[in-house]
Amino acid sequence: MNFISLNTAATQAAVTPEQLAALRPQAEQALAHLNNADAPGNDFLGWLHLPSSVSDEQLTRIENIAARLRQDCEIVVCVGIGGSYLGAKAVIEALSDNFAAYKTNLPHVLFAGNNIGEDYMADLMNLLYGRRWGIIVISKSGTTTEPAIAFRLLKAQLERELSREWAATHIVAITDEHRGALRTLANEEGYDTFVIPDNVGGRFSVLTPVGLLPIAVAGIDIRQLIAGAVEAENAPDESMLQYAITRNALYQAGHKIEILVNFDPRLHFLAEWWKQLYGESEGKGGKGIFPASLDFTTDLHSMGQMIQDGERNIFETIITIEKQQQEVIVPEDEANLDGLNFLAGKRVGWVNRQAEIGTRLAHIDGGVPCININLPELSPRYIGQLLYFFEKACGISGYILGVNPFNQPGVEDYKRNMFALLDKPGYEAQSAQIKSRL
Repeated sequence: MNFISLNTAATQAAVTPEQLAALRPQAEQALAHLNNADAPGNDFLGWLHLPSSVSDEQLTRIENIAARLRQDCEIVVCVGIGGSYLGAKAVIEALSDNFAAYKTNLPHVLFAGNNIGEDYMADLMNLLYGRRWGIIVISKSGTTTEPAIAFRLLKAQLERELSREWAATHIVAITDEHRGALRTLANEEGYDTFVIPDNVGGRFSVLTPVGLLPIAVAGIDIRQLIAGAVEAENAPDESMLQYAITRNALYQAGHKIEILVNFDPRLHFLAEWWKQLYGESEGKGGKGIFPASLDFTTDLHSMGQMIQDGERNIFETIITIEKQQQEVIVPEDEANLDGLNFLAGKRVGWVNRQAEIGTRLAHIDGGVPCININLPELSPRYIGQLLYFFEKACGISGYILGVNPFNQPGVEDYKRNMFALLDKPGYEAQSAQIKSRL
């Protein structure tokens, strides 16, 4: 079985074998806490054995509803925020044509409810006018501000322009099994529904219908995605342990920022998903490795100087894609004014790989520790492996750090302030206090 691989050799100048060995017992204890479900957050471990528990019946139902949306709709708008959109967006971007949005293959999966941009919403609504479209709305409660506003607007537009009957068969709700505003509405209107498991937090939900339905609508093989995740679930835990140990040893050695780097633009949103996964899981109690990301070689022309010669408080985790799916050859040019004939006959992917190797060596020489994750190719199977790899390593890493990786208490602070400023009922006292500070 081919499997994604991890190489941490280029961190040895920053952390010694003794430092890594000292963290091994904590890491193994953290893994035991996950497996035994006996540590804080143990009521949110449904993702741990999720891949192997997805049934053929569940996948078939997702595929059938996705097929109906694909057949009937030019556009499907996925409404959600945080883990309710980032996982789907990450996989769709990673496994789709770079310019799918400009091609006629349908439907296009677009996203809303992940911001409160007024112009964004207006532009989306204008785009939808006169088209056949549907909605996948994802919310446990149905009252989260950003997706609730977007869904209220889009539902009204869909019913107004294509009829309430069309909306009833082309809105799919992914929500709580029994309660909440969205569950109540879905039952009343007769929407198809899927359940967000109670024991799976949003940032770990990509392999539930939250991610699988939009991914299937985009035409991606969700069975292969799940198969890859099952392979990772059943694989030895050593690579996850090694990643968690290494990043925590680097953190203890003063490398407080981890930059997830790719050399393929399709992985941009995979990094956005990873940032939420690790940032929301580890940033607690004055602790946490700050997760950042860069797209190379693009960002080498803007951030390369900082990485090479800036403060030595960062380390890089570089994702390598071994095999490209297509071939583009650099041509010979008679005039050779750009001086690139030395590359004539070479694949563009080969050039990119040499840039990756050269960058890694330069950064290592500059004192930047580098972790390398290798994927044989960009495919649903290997993306499935990578998603599960990052999820399990995150749980281990959070416990090593001494935090509960599965809650997010700090997120509520901005919400309280926002609700007070919006004069939401029940926040009158906070409203007066907050407004006095303005």
